[in-house]
Amino acid sequence: MAQSRSSTTKAAKKARGAGKKLKIGLIGFGTVGRSVAKILCQDASGPLQLTHICNRNIEKKKIAGLPAQIRWTSNPDDVLGSDVDVVLELVGGLEPAGDWVRKALRAGKSVVTANKLLICESGPELVDLARKMGKRIEFGASVAGGIPAIIGIQEGLAGDRLYKIAGILNGTCNYILTKMEATGASFREALKEAQDLGYAEADPSADVDGIDARAKLVILTQAGLRLRVRSEQILARTISTIESVDFVYARDLDCAIRQISLAQKDTPQGARLSAAVQPALIPSASLMAHAQGSQNIVTVTGEFGGRVIFSGYGAGGDPTAVAVISDLYAIARSTGAPPELFPGAGETPESVSGDFTVPHYLRFVVRDRPGIVAALATILAKYQISIDALLQKPGFPHSALSFVMTLEPCDSAVLHRALAEISRLDFHVEPPLCLPIFLD
Repeated sequence: MAQSRSSTTKAAKKARGAGKKLKIGLIGFGTVGRSVAKILCQDASGPLQLTHICNRNIEKKKIAGLPAQIRWTSNPDDVLGSDVDVVLELVGGLEPAGDWVRKALRAGKSVVTANKLLICESGPELVDLARKMGKRIEFGASVAGGIPAIIGIQEGLAGDRLYKIAGILNGTCNYILTKMEATGASFREALKEAQDLGYAEADPSADVDGIDARAKLVILTQAGLRLRVRSEQILARTISTIESVDFVYARDLDCAIRQISLAQKDTPQGARLSAAVQPALIPSASLMAHAQGSQNIVTVTGEFGGRVIFSGYGAGGDPTAVAVISDLYAIARSTGAPPELFPGAGETPESVSGDFTVPHYLRFVVRDRPGIVAALATILAKYQISIDALLQKPGFPHSALSFVMTLEPCDSAVLHRALAEISRLDFHVEPPLCLPIFLD
């Protein structure tokens, strides 16, 4: 009988635990924070309960329609020191957000964040700290906003061995490039329109130079390939060197030009990584070639499951809030699970390189004279690089003649050594443009 009463008591406790709501403390009540609060409070019968909202100048931020029992505060310690189960960090930046996240984990609270800079910079450290404390840190909204790429990779594809991640991770660059493609606009014209519409910042360098996409690729590499990498290890090249004529030549090659983020292991079991963010030619048959405007795409390839594609519009308050709340549900489902089942931070790769053995596109602008193609071919042959095709559109002046070579697959490191020698030839009007051709 004693054993039976004990079993009954345990069952009752389990039943009460199953009905307990996860208490949520929100730090940061901007566009995404307001959307998160709105969605959470629309489902009063669900397993998530918003109990605290923290923001600077909170009196000016309060909005009607949220439950009266929510505590509003301007002091993050009121959230970190409370009885909440999960802290939502939606402020962004490295500090003080990083300090708040560490305090929350050390206080025995799980964390959800949309902070790509923090996860890019300190993700492995924070994952290890969360695991040590028996808690979770989720960051699905830090990449591609409302597209469930991170949670899909970590939960939906946990049974596969992933070895390649590729995608279009920056909506600003995709808007600029597709505008140039559709209208023949110059880079500067397309950028100006993106700024006027609010897609690009006054200083667009983080987007157009690949810095934003690189941070997201770091996070995807850590989450999907289980490799610890740093931003400075990954090559990033600007899209600002792309000209409208490149889209003309790309169409002749049945390709589009997109900013592509790519990270690939040498083998599914390997620990050598090739990774880069750069403009590239993509065959028209690829889904990425058809990504328009600010659309994002993430593709992951596994040893057993093949390729899986996540696609959608990754920015905005409501789509990003959906990713945040999906992370909350993931934590709710994992409540009570032993810490050893939580994902670790992965391994450090043996090497990280920006080199890929792929076909390439070379565009030259030269002062026309006999022997130019022969000079280029001689240097390429010296490096064992074979020319695939030569394309030249009519109508260019002899003082600035534009033409394109496509190359057979070659190692990009070897090609850039050849290009360093080619660049010293005296007929160039502007530096040669080199783009990889990714055949999907």
